[in-house]
Order: sequence, then C-alpha cells, then structure tokens
Amino acid sequence: MSERDDERRGVAGLFDRDEVEGVLSGAFYSQAPEVPVYEAPAPAKASRAKEPKPAHYKVICISMYTKDLEHLDELVDALKARGMTKASRSALIRAALDQVDLDKIPRGL
Repeated sequence: MSERDDERRGVAGLFDRDEVEGVLSGAFYSQAPEVPVYEAPAPAKASRAKEPKPAHYKVICISMYTKDLEHLDELVDALKARGMTKASRSALIRAALDQVDLDKIPRGL
C-alpha cells in the first residue's frame, strides 16, 4: 500500500461513520430554523417632516462667474481679518443689497 492510502485510512479512523452521518443529516442537510425578521423602527425623518419650515429665509441657488466668486471670497476674507468672524458670502451679499442705489446701476446690466 502506498503512503497515501495509509493517510486516508488514518483520517477515516478519526471519525465514526454513524456519528458523521447523524450530524450531517440532522444539522447540515436539514432546513434551517425560521429566524424572526427584524423590523427597523421608522426613520427619524418622519417626525422632522411634520415640523413647519422656517419662514424667515429661503435657500436659493444663483450662478456667478468664477472671478466674481473669487472677488466675493476675497472681500469675506478681508472682513474676517478685520475681526468680523461671522462674515460669509451670504452676509456680504445681504449687506451689499442694503446699499444698492438703483440709479447707479448701468443700463447694459
């Protein structure tokens, strides 16, 4: 007999055939027990949707040229350097709107 046959016989001798078949037929080949389905709680967003939206401001989207945005950001940085820590693009635009003189706006706008 070859060395390989000795190895196979050695491994086979480790397990009792009836015990192996009992385990396989009872656990491996049987149907899995039904596992209860977990249902996640309702998302928290549902309660948020019922709250009224703020009426004192709206989020909008505007387009601006990149050079104008760079200039706006430079002005915001200058305000922050002067100690105005809450300076932002929107705050600066609101301040500029308060100072607009419509008579000085060029016609070719």
